Amino acid sequence: MRTRQHAGPGPVRAGASVALAAAVLLPGAVPAAADEVRDKEYWLEDYGITQAWESTQGEGVTVAVIDSGIDGTHPDLVGAVVGGTDASGAGDPGGLRGIGEVAGHGTLVGTLLAGRGHTDAAPAPAPAQPTPAPSRGTGGTGGTGRAEPPAAPPPALPPDPPAGPLEQYGEGPDGIVGVAPKADLLAVSVFIEGQNSGPNPAGVSVDQQVPDAVRWAVDNGADVINMSLGSTSTAWPESWDEAFLYAEQNDVVVVAAAGNRAGGLAQVGAPATIPGVLAVAGLDRSGVASDEASSEGISIAVAAPSEDLVGGLPGGFYADWSGTSGAAPLVSGVAALIRARYPELSAGQVVNRIVGTARDAGPPGFDTIYGYGILDVASAVDRDVAVPQENRLGSMAEWIELYRRGGQTPAPPPAPAEEPPAEVLPAPAAPQAEDPLTPVHDVPALVVLGFGGLLLAVVLGGAVHVTRVHRRTAADRRPAPEGPGPSAA
Repeated sequence: MRTRQHAGPGPVRAGASVALAAAVLLPGAVPAAADEVRDKEYWLEDYGITQAWESTQGEGVTVAVIDSGIDGTHPDLVGAVVGGTDASGAGDPGGLRGIGEVAGHGTLVGTLLAGRGHTDAAPAPAPAQPTPAPSRGTGGTGGTGRAEPPAAPPPALPPDPPAGPLEQYGEGPDGIVGVAPKADLLAVSVFIEGQNSGPNPAGVSVDQQVPDAVRWAVDNGADVINMSLGSTSTAWPESWDEAFLYAEQNDVVVVAAAGNRAGGLAQVGAPATIPGVLAVAGLDRSGVASDEASSEGISIAVAAPSEDLVGGLPGGFYADWSGTSGAAPLVSGVAALIRARYPELSAGQVVNRIVGTARDAGPPGFDTIYGYGILDVASAVDRDVAVPQENRLGSMAEWIELYRRGGQTPAPPPAPAEEPPAEVLPAPAAPQAEDPLTPVHDVPALVVLGFGGLLLAVVLGGAVHVTRVHRRTAADRRPAPEGPGPSAA
């Protein structure tokens, strides 16, 4: 594959996030070839995903993406979105239109999870057929009595280069191939409010949107739910209880992003603190906990790549981005691979395979930065391991019985048994509702939405560089004319 020139614009700050999502064109950005995007997906090889694909690619598994909506017409998602809804009252009824402050966020997430890739090349023209030689004449009109030499065959086309290790997967060598490229997606849109988007025009609160979205996903066949959303509090509204209990009772794996320090989330917030939910922390390119794109907390389960990511944006565009918003769908994709390979396993056992095969990092054993360790996809999918029935991350049913019905003060799920006493690992205090929003809005690409005592945010990372902004087509393969570069259109 060819290498591309990197435009390298600076991080998109919060005030520009709507432009990022809606127009995704910035001055100085360089047109990107979709067949070069595959080069960016270092996690496919580094984390054992291509090895796991020899066993499964997520066939027959359905993953619900509760986010800002998914553009199902993106070239890498054609055929991937099999259903959807809008929980906000302000979006497309099928969840296919991006809404809210960062409207393109759901498409970024969806492509990382289940992108199919595509082929940009125009079909080769049919070779010219040689003119048939006349038969040996028998005195017919115009006959010469001898055969004419056959027309010269068309020139041979150069053979296609052999497929590289990542070109052979998906629906073609171009664009993004997700962790589970044969899984199906459900697009469930919620309205993410922010200083640029304003409040949800339909007036539906997050207290209602989130549980409605979770219930709809369960009722419509989701085997896995991805939530790249986070809040500034470990607690969650009581209105969420029954919905997450419903997912647990119906054997659905729920994966959530842990949040980003660069986004003002120093500690893990709900829904990543809900018992049984698989909370995903972030790693940099070298596999070390990300300084900007990873929060800390006792509910973290595993860590996955969250920096130097690439994802699709509505309209067939691409962007470099970072954040645990991207780490979560990588893990959701792994859950889909496991559910396809081992359909007999319960949701709790799927979670246990992921956390039980993670490679230990940081202090020995469980810790509040890496959780149980770094995601190891090949081991999670293929290793012969015993997995207990009970979800190691807790039970929503038990939590409700203890804290809601038992009358005790609600608290986040307890630390695992091997966790040191909580007092030696103090978590920073969560911001309260009366705290000013300015520090939160000043961070790059963070979107905030208030409800009750929480601030819910799309957990994009510290920097989103829109350097891949144009879908390459067959016409783009022609030599570019002299003159200024392409303009935003």
